[in-house]
Amino acid sequence: MALQWQDLPIALLIGVGATAVMDTWLALLQRLGVPTLNFAFIGRWVGHLLRGRFAHAAIAKAAPIRGETAWGWLTHYAVGMGFAMVLVAIQGTDWVRSPTLLPAVALGIGTVAAPLFVMQPAMGAGFAASRTPTPLRNCLRSLANHTVFGFGLYLSTLAIGLVSR
Repeated sequence: MALQWQDLPIALLIGVGATAVMDTWLALLQRLGVPTLNFAFIGRWVGHLLRGRFAHAAIAKAAPIRGETAWGWLTHYAVGMGFAMVLVAIQGTDWVRSPTLLPAVALGIGTVAAPLFVMQPAMGAGFAASRTPTPLRNCLRSLANHTVFGFGLYLSTLAIGLVSR
């Protein structure tokens, strides 16, 4: 199934809401002393990507990019909206009207492939954080974060449905 034009604004709102749920989770983890994402590094990677460089030995050691924190946050929300568009395209308008938990959480869990197999290797952490001191812990954190994103997809869709009635 393809994303219908009339569903695009709702899908974008779902993505923003789900990403905000994930960010709330990350803020809670941070308050509890758990290391979380550094959006400046995501922005740094995107900045270098726009200049033609995909992979880095260690993104923290790469040259800083002007506005990298803003680029990181922008990328984070754009990716969240993109994943929501995939969910709405797969599930369709009927699911948006009557969302169920399983498709949203399943897609959220599936999105963990992006950091494990694209972002972490490109930023120097290796596939599935294999070059970090605690690969399993880092993978489980990524899985938890993306599962929360999946719950956010569901909750955002429910909230939008309540507001639009």
